[in-house]
Amino acid sequence: MKRSVSDSSFVSVPEDGPVKDYRDYRVRKSSLIATVNWTHVIGTYLPTLFLVGIGVLFAQLVHQVVTDLSSKVEHKASPGEIDFSIETITAVILGVRQIFSNLLTTFLVAPLQSGEGGILSTHVKITALVLVVMGWIVLNDNPTYMLAFSTFKAPDSWKVSHAQIIQMMKNQGSFTDDSIGFMERLLARSGTGQSTAWPPGIVQCLEEGKETDRSILASRKEAEAVIFDIVESALKKAKVHPKEVDVLVINCSLFSPTPSLCAMVISKFGMRQDIQSFNLSGMGCGASLISVGLAKDMLQRRRLQGGKALVVSTEIITPNLYRGNERGFLLQNTLFRCGGAAIVLSNSWMDGRRAWYKLLHTVRVQSNSEEAYNCVYEAQDGEEQRGVRLSKEIVKVAGKCMEKNMTTIGPYVLPLSEQIPVVTTMAIKFMIKMTGKLLKTCGQEKLAAKLPKKKHYVPDFKRGIDHFCIHAGGRAVIDGIEKNMKLELFHTEPSRMALLNYGNTSSSSIWYEMEYIQEHQKTNPLKKGHRIMQVAFGSGFKCTSGVWLKL
Repeated sequence: MKRSVSDSSFVSVPEDGPVKDYRDYRVRKSSLIATVNWTHVIGTYLPTLFLVGIGVLFAQLVHQVVTDLSSKVEHKASPGEIDFSIETITAVILGVRQIFSNLLTTFLVAPLQSGEGGILSTHVKITALVLVVMGWIVLNDNPTYMLAFSTFKAPDSWKVSHAQIIQMMKNQGSFTDDSIGFMERLLARSGTGQSTAWPPGIVQCLEEGKETDRSILASRKEAEAVIFDIVESALKKAKVHPKEVDVLVINCSLFSPTPSLCAMVISKFGMRQDIQSFNLSGMGCGASLISVGLAKDMLQRRRLQGGKALVVSTEIITPNLYRGNERGFLLQNTLFRCGGAAIVLSNSWMDGRRAWYKLLHTVRVQSNSEEAYNCVYEAQDGEEQRGVRLSKEIVKVAGKCMEKNMTTIGPYVLPLSEQIPVVTTMAIKFMIKMTGKLLKTCGQEKLAAKLPKKKHYVPDFKRGIDHFCIHAGGRAVIDGIEKNMKLELFHTEPSRMALLNYGNTSSSSIWYEMEYIQEHQKTNPLKKGHRIMQVAFGSGFKCTSGVWLKL
């Protein structure tokens, strides 16, 4: 069963306008000047300039020594010629060494009270000062580069069609006809394709005489098959040896064995004993960018020597098949599939030239209401069957959480033409609100009720972002975000194709989407300098977003 690829027909066809494609959203560079992170821009080229500057400084020191010698020593060479005799070369080397020796004892400048000038000439001092400033900027910028990433491609024996999924549910012997019919309807409008992956412990029930294996052993086998494959592939693409990894972060929401998944990877690949490892669970589908943020923070502690981090995002399906009949729990059986992604990060500026992407921003928003806390909840139903219950309020909760997230990240990615209307609208709404309160205080309630209501201005993120990786949580999720953010079909194409080809792979779904943009999409081809925004949701409830720059 072949997977679908980009279709050139993925363009928007508005009812009252011409067909739009990605060229309609090219913005003049001058309009994006406010969104440029100049620290990142300077930091990209500064390391190279720093090395050149060191060479210039050394050349200036040699020139200073040669000039001093020429005024004290009578050269044997003819006028206009350079003396390359052994005596001259030896004298220059000794002179340079003497300068560095004096610098160590006099802290770069001779005592002013001696009446003599400093050890270094003026132009050498200026060069050294510039290098100190450049070095300070390099150390404080501390960029985070993505060297490579890899996603899990399940073998054909793991792939099943909708009909096979329903047959697997029937073979459980625990679902009622009503539940089977409900799952059939969910599958039909889920947006998932006919070749998505389920773990072998569950797929084996399609064979006559075999039952579903949801044991801890079968769960570990699924984890090993997925994680070992993507880690090996990502490290190979990044040309990084396992012992070079300083930080390891693995997120898997529902399967957290002992020893941990981190210990499993460290043992398999023979990583260093002093590696910093973190195993995150219970974070839901938004955990991948949280893991990236954690890896970034840990790398910042190694900014002087630089370091490398490996982030692994996955969800293990084997132990999490719901076998009850409450509808709030049944959605997980129709949407979630096997998948995983491994990402190699580095904060060494030496890796900037070979990196695929550069991390510009990450934002995480956590809701704290009771409604948000309960909308994605692992529990047991009335029959003591364990599963994840999805509330009907999840769409509303996700919308509010995403609005806060976009409000936070907006000033970093939007051009001034979009930021100004947002600020203006907020100011007008504040003035109307305060005017209403003042009128009510003066007893003018009727007049206060007649005040106009100003609608929120929804900024056009398409003016600052070239590509979107929206968590493939389901067709309804993608449709809702497409409508609210006023995206075109080619913007949501990566999400729809990832859902079609792989299903909801939880936290790793945004990486299948980025892979699609990078390797397959024709309707909005990826180019250097493009910015990609990843948006994901997680239990709790949280919304995470990240922006990457294509290098």
